[in-house]
Amino acid sequence: MSVDFLKDYFPIMLFLFIALGLSVGFIILNFVFSPKNPDPEKLSAYECGFEPFNDSRMEFDVRFYLVAILFIIFDLEIAFLFPWAISLGTIGFYGYISMLIFLFILTIGFIYEWKKGALDWE
Repeated sequence: MSVDFLKDYFPIMLFLFIALGLSVGFIILNFVFSPKNPDPEKLSAYECGFEPFNDSRMEFDVRFYLVAILFIIFDLEIAFLFPWAISLGTIGFYGYISMLIFLFILTIGFIYEWKKGALDWE
């Protein structure tokens, strides 16, 4: 019985070993063949689109956070569409109408954010 059990999981283990081997191989290739010419600009920390600065108490523009939150919200709402699309044949008309209501509310929220100017960038 254990031999059959191992035969069933052999493709999964093979896939994992190949993925691990390719990942490590690509990292090693990148390390070996990448150009190594650092300069201060390349070594500076990336601070949300701002130039690097010394004072950590500098005020950040709230638009960076607003755009990030809006991206996360809309990205997660779109993630609800994939399971819905797969199970559309089994959930029927009620599921279809429910998703239309969900998308309508999402569209209303998007229009509200657009009209408030949250997506405008100067």
